[in-house]
Amino acid sequence: MSSFTTTTEDSVAVVTFDLPGEPVNKLTAAVRLEFEALLIHLRDDSAIKAVVLISGKPDSFIAGADIEEFTALTTQAEAERLSFEGQEMVSRVETLAKPVVAAIHGACLGGGLELALACHYRIATDHPKTQLGLPEVQLGIIPGAGGCQRLPRLIGVRAALDMILAGKSERALKALRLGLVDEVVPHSILRSVAVAAAGRLAQTGLPRRKSKGGLQDTLLDRTAAGRRMVYRGARQQVLKKTGNHYPAPLAALEAVRVGLEHGIAAGLAEEHRAFGELAVGDVSRKLVQIFFATTSLKKDDGIVPGSAVPRQIRRLGIIGSGFMGSGIAGTAVLNVEVDTRLKDADLSRVGKGLKAAIEILSERLKRRRLTRPQYERLTALLSGGDSYAGFGRADLVIEAVFEELDLKRRVLAEVEAAARPDTIFASNTSTIPIRDIAASAERPERVLGMHFFSPVEKMPLLEVIPTELTSPEAIVTAVRFGRRMGKTVIVVDDHPGFWVNRILSPYLNEAAFLLEEGVPIELIDTTMAAWGFPVGPVALLDEVGLDVAQKAGRVMHEAFGERMKPAGALSRMLAANRFGRKNGVGFYRYEDGHKAGVDSSVYPLLGVRPVEGADARLVERRLVYAMLNEAAGACAEGVIRCARDGDVGAIYGIGFPPFRGGPLRMLDDLGAARAVEALHLLQDQHGERFRPAAALVEMSRQGGRYYPA
Repeated sequence: MSSFTTTTEDSVAVVTFDLPGEPVNKLTAAVRLEFEALLIHLRDDSAIKAVVLISGKPDSFIAGADIEEFTALTTQAEAERLSFEGQEMVSRVETLAKPVVAAIHGACLGGGLELALACHYRIATDHPKTQLGLPEVQLGIIPGAGGCQRLPRLIGVRAALDMILAGKSERALKALRLGLVDEVVPHSILRSVAVAAAGRLAQTGLPRRKSKGGLQDTLLDRTAAGRRMVYRGARQQVLKKTGNHYPAPLAALEAVRVGLEHGIAAGLAEEHRAFGELAVGDVSRKLVQIFFATTSLKKDDGIVPGSAVPRQIRRLGIIGSGFMGSGIAGTAVLNVEVDTRLKDADLSRVGKGLKAAIEILSERLKRRRLTRPQYERLTALLSGGDSYAGFGRADLVIEAVFEELDLKRRVLAEVEAAARPDTIFASNTSTIPIRDIAASAERPERVLGMHFFSPVEKMPLLEVIPTELTSPEAIVTAVRFGRRMGKTVIVVDDHPGFWVNRILSPYLNEAAFLLEEGVPIELIDTTMAAWGFPVGPVALLDEVGLDVAQKAGRVMHEAFGERMKPAGALSRMLAANRFGRKNGVGFYRYEDGHKAGVDSSVYPLLGVRPVEGADARLVERRLVYAMLNEAAGACAEGVIRCARDGDVGAIYGIGFPPFRGGPLRMLDDLGAARAVEALHLLQDQHGERFRPAAALVEMSRQGGRYYPA
């Protein structure tokens, strides 16, 4: 079946791209061949004076290249050829002797934007789903079909690098201000405006685009000396952000530089060379694996056996209006547009919670992600009070109170008395087993866990935790609601700590043991940040809150015994009224809510002096292997359904370095035998908490893996 249909309106060929059998348009090998043949026909047809390229998909222009084809590449030469062929196809559009107008509605990403850049005029719709970007660096590659050459020439080097180096997408109005598109119109008139524009261009020629910006843009974008400053600054920013773990942004920067300083032919050559090198590299392979895993989780329907149908959630109740409760409320209203009511014991706390939830919407309004009418409509969905008034209509109630079992049981009993019999109750506990919370529930089949991560509006993961008694309908309803909130959802078994906090606990414990040995705070945190975590474990303790971390530690110690026995560092800190960022004093000092360096007065509190010359490599090994070992043990216990879920959970839940693929993928890379050997050495040096998990020992004996080789 053809991917393109062509109709003619007043000498304008309207080419509609609609890839058969796919929800979005992708530039597959077959599509490229058909499109090139179509271009030859359009070139040779004297009756056609101009062309409009438009999508037949409801919410997508072109989503980019076919990533499955990309993963089939095995050599650098194959990858280089793929990039070169993409460049050739796009160049044929640019050199067509008839004006081509791109009529863009929905996602215009990667190769889709590169194709649009080669068109002579671009019109986009003002719909929120219309996004234009070059996200290739997020897959460990660079734009390989001319994007590193045409985008800087169109919008300036600084604006282009801002998009390319971060893989950032822009909405239509921002794209218009940048000069990336020429017009923005409502979706209803996109086609007619595009046809009119194509006819106009055929008669009057291409418009001369005025350069944007003032003197600063002229000096920085249009002079060699200014561009050198831009390149240096961009390189420094990339290295600061990536720790030099991700080669793609630097390769993209070099492709842009070569093209602007030595001409587009040299730039295209550098572009396809770098694309080929990166495409078969380990970092790109890992990032692509994560992409496929995340995509699979977003549409995974095999969550529970049978054919349970999720219920529609129209009204949401939230118990607890603190940081987590307000974050859940604001995120739910923003993404699901659901009637949401907060409840807390004190009206002043309810007021603070509503204010915090509204601030999530206000931030979107300031960034022009919401219009004023949208903002007013969404804020009207938020309400709150100090009683259960209104909870009788709730379809789902999420409890986000303090991490205390008795309190959570009491809240569950109150909700069951106030809500309908079919209301689903979800606990936002981070460590307490759901079966313990539901032990006295009247309707245990309606009880499960929905563990969000802080801050809710930014963290992408949600753990859904059913018990043995939770109904399939409740499970699929919670999963669907989480996805509608914009979360990547993993379903985990009801074990203490679930998955994310289960593997995080020994990592944080080991950091506390290192502190008690006098290892400097800066060394611990900089070592793990250099290894790839967004922050080090000590800084993370401050962010989480030392009181919260201690409560979680107690739950884990009770569940797993001496292996999870916490160090005494947190108790000493809490005795000195140090809670971390929340009260401005922790392991770090805080000024106006911002971290202001290590607080050296911590060391006397811990009864130690900072050790000089501590071995960063040993610090890294202790912290990393504590987590890897726990991941192997938890996986063997069935805490996660598969290795894919575990690795996605670690990456999105605690910031495990994506370029390492996740803890289970990393164990495969290391090899179980090597991991067991390293753990035995650590066990000899530091005790039984490093005893290799039995499952890892068995895997070592059998030569097993978590993923196919």
